[in-house]
Amino acid sequence: MSEETAILDVRAVSLQFGGVRALSGVTFSVAKGELFAIIGPNGAGKTSMMNCISGRYTPTDGRVVFKGRDVTDLKPNQRADLGIGRTFQNLALFGHMSVLDNIMVGRHHLLKNGFLSGALYWGLAQREELSHRRAVEDIIDFLEITHIRKAMAGTLSYGLRKRVELARAIALKPDLILLDEPMAGMNLEEKEDMARFIIDLNEEWGISVIMIEHDMGVVMDISHRVAVLDFGQKIAEGLPDEIMSNPRVKTAYLGEDDAEEVA
Repeated sequence: MSEETAILDVRAVSLQFGGVRALSGVTFSVAKGELFAIIGPNGAGKTSMMNCISGRYTPTDGRVVFKGRDVTDLKPNQRADLGIGRTFQNLALFGHMSVLDNIMVGRHHLLKNGFLSGALYWGLAQREELSHRRAVEDIIDFLEITHIRKAMAGTLSYGLRKRVELARAIALKPDLILLDEPMAGMNLEEKEDMARFIIDLNEEWGISVIMIEHDMGVVMDISHRVAVLDFGQKIAEGLPDEIMSNPRVKTAYLGEDDAEEVA
């Protein structure tokens, strides 16, 4: 994949905490407009990789390049300014705030007017506020959460809170969105809805996606390509069908003896 077609390049990234090596020389690229999944057993290093991409962790070795720019040493807010959005495995909503206000938080880094004009709500600041509010309402309509827009986030079901967190990440106006287990804890109907939203984000909104997800059926159905981590190392990368038939992947998930029986 050339630098012109890649929106993200992860180059030989390693991450170490004391004597624990969470990632070891992991390399992959994600194309513009791609829906890319990272899978692996528990403890494989998937969330650590997401944290290195988003800026929460700084790699011990290696580089992270986004849209041709080395962002390895940039902070999370700086990467958000460049166009990297993120959801978390554990929900990070403000429970005492409404759905609408939670999503509006995602627009704050896009505000351009200064403190004085914002405080007095003059001219440009007022128009800017209305513009951001319209953008958030479009996201609310897209994710079909109009009926809960004024509800307190902390009162919602888990599945709806997951949808609100996705809305806040979209509100960042990202070119690349990182989804850390977006369907964890959901029932079948909620998973189907979330899968549909992710596909539409990718295909209709043109947002590149990197997703961690344990539901292998969903991963294989909606992903363009898949990378597999095991004990912090990349053991496979390719099309979903190639990953499903890969012996090393079967061994990582099932154990050597069970993998031989399946084969």
